[in-house]
Amino acid sequence: MKRRRGFVQLAILHLLREESMHGYQIMKELEHRSGGLYAASAGTVYPALQELLEQELIDLDPVSDKKTYVLQAKGIERLEDFASKREGDFWTEWKARWVWRNSDEAVQLKATMELWEAELRKSMKQVRQNPEKTAKLIAFLEEITARLQKEN
Repeated sequence: MKRRRGFVQLAILHLLREESMHGYQIMKELEHRSGGLYAASAGTVYPALQELLEQELIDLDPVSDKKTYVLQAKGIERLEDFASKREGDFWTEWKARWVWRNSDEAVQLKATMELWEAELRKSMKQVRQNPEKTAKLIAFLEEITARLQKEN
């Protein structure tokens, strides 16, 4: 499954709304705001920064001697749009997310999901080799999806 950086991008925009920062500062502040539960990596933060630059939500500070990022008007609009769809404080939600991700329940759920994904990949490979099994796999996935939707 593709890893998404949307929540990290929002966190970066929130930080840059407070002050301009360079990448290392952003990584350290994200870790601090999670209560130390999230160790932001360069492999997550810098691609997120690049995407934000490409979307023109942030820019580089032209007068800084370091590669310092600043929030642009489009970034402010994105934050306002996000705030209009949510209730509560972003940083409270940020920390709660990392508390959950470090919980025993979340670790167990992630391990179960990884096992499920591996089994799904095997089933898809079998379907490619035996196309007559396609309808059965589709029906199974639709049933599981409906059950999940019913639970929510």
